[in-house]
Amino acid sequence: MVNQPRIVVVLAILFYQFHSTLQQLGPLNSTERTALLQLRSSLGLRSKEWPLKADPCSTWVGVQCHNGSVTGLNITGFRRTRIGSRNPQFSVDALARLPLLSSFNASGFLLPGSIPGWFGQQLLSLQVLDLRSCSVIGPIPPSLGNLTSLGILYLSGNSLTGVIPSSLGQLLRLSVLDLSRNMLTGAIPPAIGTLSNLQVLSLSNNSLSSSVPAQLGDLSSLVDLDLSSNSLSGSIPMELRGLWSLRRIVIRNNLLAGSLPGTLFIPLTQLQVIVLNHNNFTGDLPEIFWSMPELLFLDASANNFTGTLPNNISNANPTAAVLNLSQNSFYGSLTSVLSRFSSIDLSGNYFQGPVLDYARGNASLDRNCLQNLSSQRSSTECASFYKEKGLEFDHFGLPKPPEKSRRNLFIIAGVVCGIGFIGLLVVLLVLLVVCTRKSRETNKRGTVVGPVPVGQSPPPPGSSFKFSSLGESYTYQQILEATNSFNGTNLIRKGHSGELFHGMLGDGTPVVIKRVVSDNKEAYMLELDFFSKVSHIRCVPLLGHCLENENEKFLVYKYMPNGDLSSSLYMKSNSDDDSLQSLDWITRLKIATGAAEGLSYLHHECNPPLVHRDVQASSILLDNQFEVRLGSLSEVCAQEGDTHQSMITRLLRMPSTSEQGTSGSPTSTCAYDVYCFGKVLLELVTGKLGISASSETKTKEWLEGTLPYISIYNKELVTSIVDPSLIIDEDLLEEVWAMAVVAKSCLNPKPLRRPLMRFVLKALENPSKVVREDHTSSSSRLRTTSTRSWNDGSLSGSWHRSSVDAVISHARKGDGQSSFNRMETSVARGSGQNGGGDYSASARRHSTEIFPVPFDEFDVERD
Repeated sequence: MVNQPRIVVVLAILFYQFHSTLQQLGPLNSTERTALLQLRSSLGLRSKEWPLKADPCSTWVGVQCHNGSVTGLNITGFRRTRIGSRNPQFSVDALARLPLLSSFNASGFLLPGSIPGWFGQQLLSLQVLDLRSCSVIGPIPPSLGNLTSLGILYLSGNSLTGVIPSSLGQLLRLSVLDLSRNMLTGAIPPAIGTLSNLQVLSLSNNSLSSSVPAQLGDLSSLVDLDLSSNSLSGSIPMELRGLWSLRRIVIRNNLLAGSLPGTLFIPLTQLQVIVLNHNNFTGDLPEIFWSMPELLFLDASANNFTGTLPNNISNANPTAAVLNLSQNSFYGSLTSVLSRFSSIDLSGNYFQGPVLDYARGNASLDRNCLQNLSSQRSSTECASFYKEKGLEFDHFGLPKPPEKSRRNLFIIAGVVCGIGFIGLLVVLLVLLVVCTRKSRETNKRGTVVGPVPVGQSPPPPGSSFKFSSLGESYTYQQILEATNSFNGTNLIRKGHSGELFHGMLGDGTPVVIKRVVSDNKEAYMLELDFFSKVSHIRCVPLLGHCLENENEKFLVYKYMPNGDLSSSLYMKSNSDDDSLQSLDWITRLKIATGAAEGLSYLHHECNPPLVHRDVQASSILLDNQFEVRLGSLSEVCAQEGDTHQSMITRLLRMPSTSEQGTSGSPTSTCAYDVYCFGKVLLELVTGKLGISASSETKTKEWLEGTLPYISIYNKELVTSIVDPSLIIDEDLLEEVWAMAVVAKSCLNPKPLRRPLMRFVLKALENPSKVVREDHTSSSSRLRTTSTRSWNDGSLSGSWHRSSVDAVISHARKGDGQSSFNRMETSVARGSGQNGGGDYSASARRHSTEIFPVPFDEFDVERD
């Protein structure tokens, strides 16, 4: 009885809250309900999210109401019905009948078409418009300038064309303006400078030209400025010193030139990220850069900067900051200012003198003039540079040789080289004669093994096919019947070595038939030779062949129900809406492991080692259980430089012009397969198909934007590039992280530093051990070698064009306004705090059970 008054009070409060909620949710007026139903129909939304007979305000996903009116719509991640997905369009006319709509978010929902001009005339209550990655085309309507309540405008990741309308300068409440990753042209409108509340301005990855308008200096509230990857020219206007709130400035990959006055940056004391790389800047680097207390990342690489490093900087305290001055003309000695940075790239300059102790472990110093280091410039090049500057070169700390002695040395060296060259020619000629005689004797003996099938022409001299291992022998008529006379509807695709067709044998067995024309005879010969000698569960089964036709040859393979990886990563779901469904992570890891198993067999179990040479998503075939079968085997060959090759072949072979395997013809080395497999692994992680088969330029650009998000020291970074369609928990995220780390190691620009495929397979079979902390004493002896082989520093390659957004997360955690990660996330994305971490080389160790390989590159190659 004592608690009855309290119960009555609680019930009264709950009733009041419920009554208030009902007032806010509805009832929805009939006009707006009709508008929502029309929008549901025009966009082809499913009943799963918007059930037809339910109340929109209380039941429909992403619908917000207030006092019986719709105030917010969020269709991000929605799927269309089967009918809606057949002809998706920018059909949102019903929004005009929602007068109080303040937020419309369609990010990631395909809306192919142009933004209608009536947006700026009807949606006057709009405060948030998010159309990121919606396949929007056409120009930005000038009428958007009428949306004076607009605070956030996201239009990035589309195909917008034309100029940026000056009318956007009327959006005085705007805090975020993101027009990046489009095809916009023309100049940046000076009217943007009137947006006094703007905090984030991103115009990157467009085709904007002309100069940076001085009016941008009026954006005193601006925190993040990104103008990268355009065609902006001229110098940086001094008026930008008015950006006193700026934390991040990214202007890389433009045509900007001139010097950078130090007075321009003096007011910008809160800068944390400065990215100037790949422009034409000249002169000294402003000294103020070295004493900015919040600086986390400075990239001035690939410019024409010159000058020396300063000394005695008052605020140069050690931090987790990153410094990149590579590919410039800096000179002089290394100074103590470098001790402030945790990661340094000074390669491609003219620094001389000794290397300080703290710069040995965390710095890239190639192509300088430093003492006691390999991979430096020549003495002549260094001396010439310093002579032009009117300075003395220390000649790597060695006594300067007299001119006469040097001339004598050159004469002696020339004579010795000449004698050696003549001797080498004699040896080569002798070996050539011996090898030619042996080859003739072999050809006379003949090498055909086994009987030739009846009705077929014998293989050419030099081949050694065992037809018993090449499956059935089909007639040309059987091939015609199986492919319906090579009907176009049966064509799968045109490959490197021939056309692939669906087929059905007389007994109902589905097959894939490759047709090879006579002018590509070498392709089918190589493939028959491969199948006659190699048999493995991870290679696509060859069921038979037809060689009776003089002009065409046919190979018959087992049909793979799930096609190849490029067509199966996203497949049609079994639902009635005809939507796409991506492979889950377990299946992706299974595919990666299976492909690695096949390549490991070719590299390490075949004698001589075999190189696939065409590793990409389309050559990874999948059966009905998503088990991997390697296809595209017409490019397989013995590894170059193998001990089974003749000495004359090795001596006469020219060095590869494509060490990384990214340009020119595929190199015949196992390291090239590893590089290509690394791209396939990244496709599985990111969901970005086509990279493994793309051109050198596209691959390079994509890797430069992706690899910086893969760090052995920071798991959270990888979430920025993970396929958004993947549903992964914390445990699976660690496996994704591990696969990304393995992929990055495979993509090392130095072939000798890439892991062997058997270790890649071991890593994929035990992904958690790749990034697991190892504190046991039993493995301490091998940590130095194994960890350095797979750590982020030694395998990441050149980082001088890395993404700045990724590096911020490496920096130390801050508090309040000093943490740019938190500010950027809350302002630009509206989410919680972003995870940071200490960027310390000793923060994490790797299991030596997975990678018991020595760090020395020559030892790795011998292994």
